[in-house]
Amino acid sequence: MLPIMAPSRFPLQHIARMSTYATRVRGSKNTPSHRMFIEKDGKAISPFHDIPLFADADKKIFNMVVEIPRWTNAKIEMATNEYLNPLKQDTKKGKLRFVRNCFPHKGYIWNYGALPQTWEDPNHVHPDTQAKGDNDPIDVCEIGEAVGYTGQVKQIKVLGAMALLDEGETDWKIIAVDINDPLADKLSDIGDVQKHLPGLLEATHQWFRIYKIPDGKPENQFAFGGKAQGRDYATQVIMETHDAWKKLIMSNEKRHTDTMAIANLTIDQSPHRISVEDSSYKAEIAKLEAAEKRRRKDSDNDKWFFIRPRM
Repeated sequence: MLPIMAPSRFPLQHIARMSTYATRVRGSKNTPSHRMFIEKDGKAISPFHDIPLFADADKKIFNMVVEIPRWTNAKIEMATNEYLNPLKQDTKKGKLRFVRNCFPHKGYIWNYGALPQTWEDPNHVHPDTQAKGDNDPIDVCEIGEAVGYTGQVKQIKVLGAMALLDEGETDWKIIAVDINDPLADKLSDIGDVQKHLPGLLEATHQWFRIYKIPDGKPENQFAFGGKAQGRDYATQVIMETHDAWKKLIMSNEKRHTDTMAIANLTIDQSPHRISVEDSSYKAEIAKLEAAEKRRRKDSDNDKWFFIRPRM
């Protein structure tokens, strides 16, 4: 059993357990103050920096942090610019962000999350997409049958990738499956997805193409004509973003330290390595405790939007 830190040391409201990691939540769900911290051995860590990319490098099994469970709408993501990178609901123009239901889809159609220790460098133009990175960890669509939960750390095998071009930035979408899924042994590459889960890749392409339309934005564009690339290509992209993250975590450049929270508890030689006993750690937690706790009702997000097909 994982030890639980005393409330006076880490005054959060809720704790749940998962494999070797745990989650602590403060603030009400669907409010600007909501934060979910990831813990290991009773200590808050950064899911961006302190969870290893590989669960088993030899078997090419990766760790994935689930941000948004399938069929839910709240746009949860790692706070890359906040101390220890807790999970929070994204906001735009001061409003919490929710993905609309574009018929026949309900919310996100896979368990959606990110690979730790990866970073899509906004200063790097990818030769195949001719667009810069989006300044976030690389995204994952986990297609297994079990519905995950926010903060879950899944072990996954990579099957392929799509390259979304989101407002001029490369936004990779890794297609993967939980290693414990009943179909995992039959899924090794992107062609197996088409064989065993017919229609899923087409639905994934459609979802990413139209999901912003109800909010008045144009449909998204893709590299490769929207075609999903295979496992080897996807793995190469992941390793490129892992190398970019390595440079970030060791960087003292002002352009990075002013915009990204790089504090971590585990990375040797990183100039941003900290201890949970540091005064800055305690001060940041206290600051979050004073944040707004206004609850936002989610009822409007049950509406379905019908997207007119392209002629």
